[in-house]
Amino acid sequence: MNSDKVLDAKGLACPMPIVKTKKEMKEMESGQVLEIHTTDQGAKSDLTAWAKSTGNELLEFQEDAGVLKFWIRKG
Repeated sequence: MNSDKVLDAKGLACPMPIVKTKKEMKEMESGQVLEIHTTDQGAKSDLTAWAKSTGNELLEFQEDAGVLKFWIRKG
């Protein structure tokens, strides 16, 4: 999946992946896609809930060798 920006949040514990995602999304235009890479297993539920509560769209989620990858479109 194509993304406009990639956020590397690997090695960061909760709530840092969400904090960094929120900061990156503020700088993006509506409709752009942010790709987030994290190793925090809690991010699976956290980022899904965050996207829904902020009006952004979780487009895709993949897990690859312990790295969780999310694609979120800014609403």
